[in-house]
Amino acid sequence: MTRVAVEVFADITCPFAHVGLQRFVARRAERGSAGPILRVRAWPLELVNGAPLEPGLVARHVEELRTQVAPDLFRAFDPDVVPASSMPAFELAAAAYQVGDGRGERVSLACRRALFEDGLDISSPDVLARIAASEAITVNHADAERIVLDDYEEGRRRGVRGSPEFYLDGRSWYCPSLRIENVDGALTIEPDPEAIEPFLAACFA
Repeated sequence: MTRVAVEVFADITCPFAHVGLQRFVARRAERGSAGPILRVRAWPLELVNGAPLEPGLVARHVEELRTQVAPDLFRAFDPDVVPASSMPAFELAAAAYQVGDGRGERVSLACRRALFEDGLDISSPDVLARIAASEAITVNHADAERIVLDDYEEGRRRGVRGSPEFYLDGRSWYCPSLRIENVDGALTIEPDPEAIEPFLAACFA
């Protein structure tokens, strides 16, 4: 039986997470399945690292991914709109998950599409308001911030290794869609079927 939900800890500005989430959703669509839903929990790298991801670094990883493994993604990415903080977007996604897992997943993915596919500033109140309106979400910032921080603490408790890390049935998979190697300071990124196929098989069993 297909699982109801798969947990994943991920940062919104992480391009590796965007690829992993999109590959999961694509496989689900190929199967014509309604589940499992992604329960995307906040893993804010600005808290993990003490600073947000630097736009130049995000841009470099986007280009590496686009040229090496994901030419179908990052269509209108603009490094100039990488936000100084992802917390407002995290809070919107948290508020959506309070309403339901389906809305939470849609909002979480919409924030990433806005940044990586539409070239929009996801720290902009107008951009976030449009995403919120599309799912009829109202954000109570105090409650949403608490959920984001609780996710972060839960990720630390579990020993999350990075963004994205998926959890299912007591097992974890770190960035299962990609094989990433650092050779002389340059990243080599390849699809990793040996990791992604067992993961997807477990998700859709």
